Amino acid sequence: MEWTGLFDRTEAVELAEIQRALATDRAEANPEATADATDDPTEPRDPEPTRVVADADVLAADLLVGGDASDALEPVWQHSWTTLVASDELLAAAEAVIETVADNETASDWRAAIESWREPVVQPPGDHPALASAYRGGAMHVLSFDEELTGSGAAAALNQRFPVSVRSPAAFARLFDPESLYGTVSDDPYPGPDREPRE
Repeated sequence: MEWTGLFDRTEAVELAEIQRALATDRAEANPEATADATDDPTEPRDPEPTRVVADADVLAADLLVGGDASDALEPVWQHSWTTLVASDELLAAAEAVIETVADNETASDWRAAIESWREPVVQPPGDHPALASAYRGGAMHVLSFDEELTGSGAAAALNQRFPVSVRSPAAFARLFDPESLYGTVSDDPYPGPDREPRE
């Protein structure tokens, strides 16, 4: 499934619908199933500024709302030397939201498209999917609409554990500078985006 086909067939929804669906999905999560998940025995990857995690609300909003979520994720997509990191649990949460707000077929096709983009990471059971993905996958950026994660108190607590910045998609889009970031992966001049837009 191509991204363009997905964007063309979805109708825009309100971000509030996605947030309600995600809150319901997390409230109904089966703790026994979580406890049965396989823990990751490996050490976390070293943090890199080119590695990014998008929380489930941002992933769903990118498809169904557009706006800030797409403005933040599209530059990540267009530069193949950046990496979108996500655990299976994180994608499952976003897929459940898309299924609730849109339909099963759209959710399934979105999962197929995102699988070809994301780099998988195994998270320990019970961890927050976005934060666990960042910690285990060496991502220094987390995008989320959750104000509990983007607040200054959460930032201070997280940075005591590992170097990560949790921002709203709008804030990330304002600060993301691929030209200066490219210097962390190559000594060559910045070549510009190397992937076509998804739509």
